[in-house]
Amino acid sequence: MDRDERNRVRAERYRDLSEKSAEKARNAYERSSKMSEAIPFGQPVHGAADRRYREKIWNTMGQSVKHTEKSEYWAEKASAVENNTSIYLDDDNAVEKLANKLKELERVQELMKSANKVIRSKKITELEKHDRLVELGLTESQVRKLFEPNCFGEIGFASCSITNNGANIRRVKQQLEKAKMLKNMQSKEYYIGDVKVVENYPKNRMQLFFDCKPDQSVRDELKKNGFRWSGYNGCWQSYLNYSSRLFIKKMSEKYGA
Repeated sequence: MDRDERNRVRAERYRDLSEKSAEKARNAYERSSKMSEAIPFGQPVHGAADRRYREKIWNTMGQSVKHTEKSEYWAEKASAVENNTSIYLDDDNAVEKLANKLKELERVQELMKSANKVIRSKKITELEKHDRLVELGLTESQVRKLFEPNCFGEIGFASCSITNNGANIRRVKQQLEKAKMLKNMQSKEYYIGDVKVVENYPKNRMQLFFDCKPDQSVRDELKKNGFRWSGYNGCWQSYLNYSSRLFIKKMSEKYGA
């Protein structure tokens, strides 16, 4: 499975957990409500048995609240996964995603600049400005908002919005070039002692394959240097970066490889 498929499966699992917790919350609420029917409204406590029964009602209602909170927690987790638009260099379709994102950012940049040019023009009327902005693809509400001065007294798209979007364009261009480079690079494999090291460029990962489970001290050292166990790949892995390469270099020197 690629990352998108794994995220879809993860979101479905979170949704399922949310629904199960919600069902438990409903059941606990119904039990508590039914238990409360045995006590007339306003009736005072009569003895220890009555007090224990009321505590049981209270605890059952508490279970309903607890399961409701769990349901909301899993629902938020599912929404976070579904709404995550981040693009990772190890995505199978990272190049395509980044290219599409760059295209959209450049479209927005051109739109903002063109809209500001129209708004600030002194050669056309307000009505003509409105019509040209609509022709650019802006909605009526967006056009009205552009003519409302911001906190700096400016109309149109704020200069900081254009500057920030330009910075995003440069950042995405860099990511795109790196994604293309990683996709075309061949992975490298070599051994340090009995450990197979794979510089997995298409996945942007430094991967360590051990013959058996490493000692606790080794695992602690791996975690300290940014490596995490990947059950999916059956190895310890980190991002391909300066830190992971430095760790491999030290590991190589230590074992004389």
